[in-house]
Amino acid sequence: MRRAYTAVFAAAMLAGCTSTGNVRVRDLPDDRPAESRAMAIEAAARLAAAQEAEAPRADEEPTALAPPVTPADAPSMRTYDPFERINRSMYRFNAHFDESVFLPVANGYRRLPRPLRSGVHNFFGNLGEIGSTLNFALQGRPVYGLRALGRFAINSTLGVGGLIDVAKRMKLPRAATGFGTTLAKWGMRPGPYIVLPLIGPSTLRDTAGLGGDFGLAWGIDAGGFYRSSRNSWMFGVANSIDLRAHIDFRYYETGSAFEYDTIRFLYMRQRLLEDEKLRAEGANLPRSTGTPAGQ
Repeated sequence: MRRAYTAVFAAAMLAGCTSTGNVRVRDLPDDRPAESRAMAIEAAARLAAAQEAEAPRADEEPTALAPPVTPADAPSMRTYDPFERINRSMYRFNAHFDESVFLPVANGYRRLPRPLRSGVHNFFGNLGEIGSTLNFALQGRPVYGLRALGRFAINSTLGVGGLIDVAKRMKLPRAATGFGTTLAKWGMRPGPYIVLPLIGPSTLRDTAGLGGDFGLAWGIDAGGFYRSSRNSWMFGVANSIDLRAHIDFRYYETGSAFEYDTIRFLYMRQRLLEDEKLRAEGANLPRSTGTPAGQ
């Protein structure tokens, strides 16, 4: 019975097709006309001629290749870390504190309206211009110091107490510095690697620089934030949360077992490169004016 139905259905389909008239097959145009083929052949010929012209001849001596890079050319991964045992423990403590306390608070801070967060960030950055001005003066870089002082004056007045970075819109970008850089400018070496609690990677010189920056801020005490223990504590916490919210680093994000070594290498390498830049800048100082070249 099923075969009979199938035969009837096939006959009906054939009858419908024949009733429509003759079936014609359309001739599609050539998708690569003669002109396009000729251009492609000509381009291939030019490419082959160029490759043949660049190929070395049999009577010519081969060009000497640059020597390959050897492990000696790469920067050393060794770092002066005499407190490695304590530093690793402190690194793990900072990671746990960041995951359980610091980062959740910073993520909550990121949910605040953008104008509010920008105002807080600009306010702290504007206060830092005072220390940058004095440190640039101690480093013998007066042009940078005058720019930092100008930024502080503009943002403190036109920027409503530093809440708006008007100086940046006036083509005066921020160039922050600290007492650690001042010590490097005076010739002090970085010293051993240190991991500070809640702060992270540092060196003996940078740790002394942090103390110098705090002492400088306490001596100036702009706005009365530092000499009062209560205000200083609240000021420091707010500044730390704002800084953490602007840092994308996450502990153990890569899952590497050598993260401590990698962070230590990158931090120390950055410090050494900055020291080389300071020494090169000092070597290019014009003796007549004492101003760094290019400023």
